[in-house]
This record gives sequence, C-alpha cells and structure tokens, in this order.
Amino acid sequence: MKKQVLAVAISALAVGTAFAQANDTLAKIKASGVITEGVRESSGLSYTLGNGQYTGFHYDICANIIKDLEKAAGKKLETKYQPVTSQNRIPLVQNGTVDIECGSTTNNATRQKDVAFAVTTYVEEVRMAVKASSGITGIKDLAGKTVATTTGTTSVQTLRKNERANGIDFKELYGKDHSDSFLLLESGRADAFVMDGSILASNIAKSKSPADYKIVGEVLSVEPIAIMIRKDDPAFKKAVDDSIKAQIKSGELNKLWDKWFLQPIPPANVKIGLALSDATKDAWANPNDKPMEEYAVKK
Repeated sequence: MKKQVLAVAISALAVGTAFAQANDTLAKIKASGVITEGVRESSGLSYTLGNGQYTGFHYDICANIIKDLEKAAGKKLETKYQPVTSQNRIPLVQNGTVDIECGSTTNNATRQKDVAFAVTTYVEEVRMAVKASSGITGIKDLAGKTVATTTGTTSVQTLRKNERANGIDFKELYGKDHSDSFLLLESGRADAFVMDGSILASNIAKSKSPADYKIVGEVLSVEPIAIMIRKDDPAFKKAVDDSIKAQIKSGELNKLWDKWFLQPIPPANVKIGLALSDATKDAWANPNDKPMEEYAVKK
C-alpha cells in the first residue's frame, strides 16, 4: 500500500513539474534553447517576405525582446517561426505551441480570460478601406453594400454595434486572412474592407494601384494592440514588459515607427505614411496592459 501511495505521489509530482514548466516560459526556453514566435503572413505589423522570412514593426520589437531574453537565459536562443491566423493564434499560445505572438492582436477583456498581453505597443483605429471611385464616405453609405473583413476578427461586429449603423442593412463577406479580405475589395466582390487602419494602409500600399483606394469613414473603435503571451506566467510577462519599456525609453520604438510607417518598406518599397497617433504616444508614455474596453472612441 505504501508503495502504491509513493508511486501516486511521484506521478503527481512529475505532472506538477511538467505543468509548472509549461507555465514558466523562461525555464522552458532556457532548457530547450528555443523560442517559438507567432508571426502573421499579411498583417500590417507582421508579414512574410516569402521563403520563411518575416518582418514588420512587431517582428522587430520581438527581435529586440528575444535579444533581452537571451541575456535572461544566459544563452543564444534559436527562434522558430510559427505562422498564425486570426482563428488559431490564441489556441496556439494557450497550448504552448507559440511562446510569444508578434502579430497584430487586440487586447480585450474576453481574450484576457485566456491569454496575457504585454504592455501596449500600438493603439489602433478601426476604419474602412474602399475604392476611391466608390462614393462611399462613411457608414451611412453601406446600405445594400457588401462589407469584407477577416475571419476571427471583431471588426464587422464592431461596425454593427456602431450607433450610426442602426437600420443599415449590408452583407458580410469573410476573407481567410487580411490579404484575402483585401482581394475581395480589389476584385469588386466587396464594396468595403473593415479592419485596423494599419492593416488597411499596408494592404493599400502593397497593392498594384495604391491611388485606387482610400481609407474613409468614422473611427469604429480604438484598440490597444499588444504582444500576446501565455496567461499566469508573471516572470515571462515581466521580462517581455521590461524589454518593451526599455525600447520605449531608449527611443527604439520611435525609430521603428519611422522605419515601418514613414519610410519605404519591402517588398514593394512603398511608404505607408502613417503618423504616430496621440493615443499610441500616450500608451508609450504610460506603459500599461489595459484592454480595449477601457479605451473610448472620440466622437
């Protein structure tokens, strides 16, 4: 009987140790020498150049974070890239496949029940992109139109909740990713693409004829965008937050903003031309991980 009790105790200890390691990302990456970064294929803040190469504003911020994590781990880390989508990014962080998600994820109260977020690095405004010749200037012009957005995002729900959308009937169409959603607009299958302003601007800049499109209408929501990590891992969150705060203090984030939003970027060597907003400046001046519910849209 004593042997059985001892066996059960040892088994429980092993399970407990494995669980603790799964929720201690610093210990995990130090032991393995590997960190897995979640990246996006066509986000405004993280995208692919092909052949397994990724880049973007959030990609660069995470590259700096990983350098700081190497110091904490006391060793060089191998970075593995795991492409994620709007649909699978949260489950892949939850189950340990991805250690740090560097795409363009909105920090909101619902998601905070499942994952954690680092301090905000970008404050987004959700708007809509249309063809310049469409005559659409705002929500009032969407009656009878088709509105595209990306599966797994909240943009159309946000549009429907807007007080100006009351009584306006429009059809919804979903792209599998942001480039697919923009293709719906580009091909004429959709009249508007509702999404984060940076994603709209990036897709327009990379299109065949950027002058054919414009971003219009009301700001539908103001959303803090942050790097996503596993929940209940305070040591890792502190390490990531400390790195971001150091990048803010050193002026590195300002340099990266200039690089990615005010200068020509690959692959087409075009300039997005997105000025640093007051909301993002404030988030950098007062680092926090507040969800979007604590942000208000200015009327």
